[in-house]
Amino acid sequence: MIPVEHVAWQVKDPTAVAQWYAQHLGFHVLRKQDKPPFTHFIADAAGRVVIELYNRPEIPVPDYAKMNPLQLHLAFQAEDLDAERDRLVKAGATVAEERSTNAAGDWLIMLRDPFGFPIQLCKRVHRMLG
Repeated sequence: MIPVEHVAWQVKDPTAVAQWYAQHLGFHVLRKQDKPPFTHFIADAAGRVVIELYNRPEIPVPDYAKMNPLQLHLAFQAEDLDAERDRLVKAGATVAEERSTNAAGDWLIMLRDPFGFPIQLCKRVHRMLG
């Protein structure tokens, strides 16, 4: 087996996205490029997830804001969904779907970051990892 290294997103402003995720979701920059395509590799606080952000002008940026969040989203574990939602909304996120529950009894809130990308807050009955 080979491990996953990262996932990649084509975004309009990689620097701004990396800064917002660092400031509000605990990511840190592993590597960055200060010239086109402005690639930033960011890692989550647990060191389990790496996201590559870049802008290649010859490739269209997906319209994440128009996508149904169930097509693509990044999910975060949260103990206090409402407090995290409120904190992220103050930081520029918007609510895409208020608190809901699934068949497993997990609580979920779907947001969009200030750039339109869907992010989900999850309070699982049984955590997936750690």
